[in-house]
Amino acid sequence: MSANCILVVDDEPQIRRVMRATLTANGYSVVEARNGQEALERLRDGEIALVLLDWNLPGISGLDTCRFLREASDVPIIMLTVHHTEKAKIQGLDAGADDYVTKPFSMPELLARVRAALRRAPLAALPAALDLGAVHIDFRGRNVAIAGRRGVHLTPKEFELLRCLAARPNQPIAHRELLQTVWGPDYGGEVEYLRVFINQLRKKLEPNPVEPQYLLTEPWVGYRLAVPGA
Repeated sequence: MSANCILVVDDEPQIRRVMRATLTANGYSVVEARNGQEALERLRDGEIALVLLDWNLPGISGLDTCRFLREASDVPIIMLTVHHTEKAKIQGLDAGADDYVTKPFSMPELLARVRAALRRAPLAALPAALDLGAVHIDFRGRNVAIAGRRGVHLTPKEFELLRCLAARPNQPIAHRELLQTVWGPDYGGEVEYLRVFINQLRKKLEPNPVEPQYLLTEPWVGYRLAVPGA
């Protein structure tokens, strides 16, 4: 299985056919799953670069499938859904999705989201490691430890967002800049993405997530990483 293999999870055969044709025409290889159980099996079968996951699946729901996939892998997940509300977007992001595309969508838009999800920001201008109190972050090794204990797990998007903030310690970074750096140039207004991922990072890294010391909100501007001594 190739390194650019995309798993398409949808119970509609016609949708899977259209997506397969479009993705393969743009240089990706495709495997398919009709439901959540098949998606988990395909993920175990080989290397998957990205998952396109329909919200409305028979049996295991799309949200639960997203949670199971995220527990099993760091693979980027884009949820596809007819739900337009901010509440639904937050549900998808909280379940572990990296991005959210509302139906109906154009294939050029979807391809742009795929490219953004597969892109990784460079490590330039970052320290090799960073300490936030008892939290030690090894950017080169992509490891996080609290009080010397390894195994604090960050998803790829959480890590990229933390890297972006760490590149300019103690400086406010605007919502739009964070979104375009971490998700890609087509983003800028999806502030709810940042709220969800900052909250996830606070739960994992802050001594008290309700009263954060390091991942700080700059009202009406963006976020700032407070780094002692930087």
